[in-house]
Amino acid sequence: MKVAVLTDTHANLPALETVLDECAGLDPDEIWFLGDAVGYGASPNEVVELLAERCDLLLTGNHDLAALGELDISTFSPDAAEAALWTRDELSDSARSVLTGLAGPSATREGVGLFHASPRDPIWEYVLDPGTASDCMDESEARVGLIGHSHVALWFTRRDEMSRVSADGAPGGTELDASVGSWLINPGSVGQPRDGDPRAAWLELDTETFTVRYHRTPYEIERAAAAIVEAGLPPNLADRLGRGT
Repeated sequence: MKVAVLTDTHANLPALETVLDECAGLDPDEIWFLGDAVGYGASPNEVVELLAERCDLLLTGNHDLAALGELDISTFSPDAAEAALWTRDELSDSARSVLTGLAGPSATREGVGLFHASPRDPIWEYVLDPGTASDCMDESEARVGLIGHSHVALWFTRRDEMSRVSADGAPGGTELDASVGSWLINPGSVGQPRDGDPRAAWLELDTETFTVRYHRTPYEIERAAAAIVEAGLPPNLADRLGRGT
């Protein structure tokens, strides 16, 4: 099965629309979304409804739970907390119903482990270093896991139980052979990349051969930023889109 894997749209409608258009050209069998449909951005209802229409699997992220009032936001940054409270007020009944009915922060599909954050803590844990990745691989029953949450396109692998974990970033065009060993693979963020590349990030996965290809897709950053400013959200949330940080 050929799958497009998306995560962390964060209510960025221009980014999501452009990525879905590119996905359609590749004709995947399914589209999987790893959570955080909302938060930060200005188009929560449109993004949630488009994801519900186009994706075959939708996970819950911490910002989705925050928007539903089901997560304590005291540890959020001030900008993230303000955006979460704004999103709570803005959610339509239909978008709220979609978020309430999501599959949760983890799932298994085609033998692949799917986690918003990590196998060890699918809501909160950031997997950004080999030590954390190794511990998370120990917790996962799946040989290959897909993770989001950090907004950084990267991968970790351990060839066998005696091996150290290898790690690397994943620029657009990066191809992986994940047919052997344990893997944690992060497609990066569609709506708010934080790896220095402002283009929307996502990946393709073939679940038969376990080949992976990373994509970076240019989109109308100015339109997404203008919507944030117009909504009265913190200006930094608009400015950072162009920086990819």
